[in-house]
Amino acid sequence: MGIELTPAFWSGLTQIIVVNILLSGDNALVIALACRNLEKRHQKPAILVGSAGAIVLRIIFVLIVDLLLQVPYLKLIGGLLLLWIGIKLVQGEEEHGDGVKAEGSLWGAIRTIIIADAVMSLDNAIAIAAAAHGDTTLIVLGLLISIPLIIFGAAIIMLLLNRFPLIVVAGGALLGYIAGEVIATDPAYAERLTAMVPHAKTIIEAGCAAITVALGYYLQRRAKRAHADPVDLASGEKGKE
Repeated sequence: MGIELTPAFWSGLTQIIVVNILLSGDNALVIALACRNLEKRHQKPAILVGSAGAIVLRIIFVLIVDLLLQVPYLKLIGGLLLLWIGIKLVQGEEEHGDGVKAEGSLWGAIRTIIIADAVMSLDNAIAIAAAAHGDTTLIVLGLLISIPLIIFGAAIIMLLLNRFPLIVVAGGALLGYIAGEVIATDPAYAERLTAMVPHAKTIIEAGCAAITVALGYYLQRRAKRAHADPVDLASGEKGKE
């Protein structure tokens, strides 16, 4: 069956591309945060694979979004997972003494990107499916056209991260906020939660953003102390000699 290039087709395609651009900022941020500490030669492959993975997952989720929304506590699990990813990204990756990343960091970054995208793509899939009105061709075309935009966005954000490290904290807070939104909207309990606690969604979103930054910083400081203590101990022993 061929593609009919009608005004309705172009209108639907434009809507999907626009929606995907608007919803891809968080995906680009995750990709940039996960890749910021990689060696230069590993950054481009990680961005490319991560961006492609984000689009593939989004296509799959759009096609089965109705089924996914019926699984109780799926969003709760995904939100908690995204919360932990945000905490780890704020904490930062460990490096060897020479500043070179440990082997496997490329795949570690790609794994982080794919897992985070899997969680964030669920809500994105709902919006895209609504814009497509069930037209699979429109979904696939619109998302494929959006790949370069996600890659470009991730590259720009990564450059900004190198200049303004505070963006890492803001990015971690955003991921925590998104995690809170995912957790608060799980269909298994969302209605009861809203009835019991006024503004529950806003409270959970803000709380998860604060937890992500606070716990990420705490783990970062603890890791730095753990690396510094053996050095201090060794210096003290040498002084006694």
